[in-house]
Amino acid sequence: MLTITNLYKTFNPGTINEKIVLNGLELKLEPADFVTIIGGNGAGKSTVLNMIAGVHFPDEGSITLGGVDITKLPEYVRAKYLGRVFQDPMLGTAADMEIEENLALAYRRGKKRGLSWGITKPEKEQYVELLKTLDLGLETRLTSKVGLLSGGQRQALTLLMSTLKNPKLLLLDEHTAALDPKTARKVLELTEQIITKNSLTALMVTHNMKNAIQYGNRLIMMHEGKIIYDVSGEEKKKLQVSDLLEKFENASGGEFANDRMILA
Repeated sequence: MLTITNLYKTFNPGTINEKIVLNGLELKLEPADFVTIIGGNGAGKSTVLNMIAGVHFPDEGSITLGGVDITKLPEYVRAKYLGRVFQDPMLGTAADMEIEENLALAYRRGKKRGLSWGITKPEKEQYVELLKTLDLGLETRLTSKVGLLSGGQRQALTLLMSTLKNPKLLLLDEHTAALDPKTARKVLELTEQIITKNSLTALMVTHNMKNAIQYGNRLIMMHEGKIIYDVSGEEKKKLQVSDLLEKFENASGGEFANDRMILA
């Protein structure tokens, strides 16, 4: 479903602030893979997602999605193939619009716009059923402004919107990092349910090692723009946080120095 080949990216080349973010990255995802990505600050985790989404273009290398070379496609063209949820719950929704209006925008993504009636009755019925799956009571608040929702409710809604059209690839960029632990757990459970139910292929960047182990069928660890550890199946299920720290030391030759991830 996704093939990344020999990907390089350097920010601010030739200056005092030069930073090599991706250094010959190689990654391949099969259909329905749910891959978690961990690594220290500056490892290149979010940059990988931005490269796939078209926010940045690589200096070298290629990205193929579902057999289509998207390396040089602009961001708006790739958007119809991708779903994305950001760390900030405010980024994925339009605060001044109603819940049903936000869902309608997501539903029409990639379609030609016309002058037909805005939201049909069958559509509303579909949105009610979808919102029921979140178990947050939002199905009775279709006309509520999204700006009135809590961070967790907005993130759950964003997750629903990003998967409404069954994207070829779902990108989750630390999408629970801004939520309290209880709400984060709820959103992660919803994430797993939606991915499993729709057989989606997903990449989830997380700072929480326990979550990286618990969710998904595969885990990769990045360091200095490369993948230094890749584990799946039964081996992944048996992992402990201490194992990940040891693997990092063995692969990188140094101690893991990201307090945020260790404390999480």
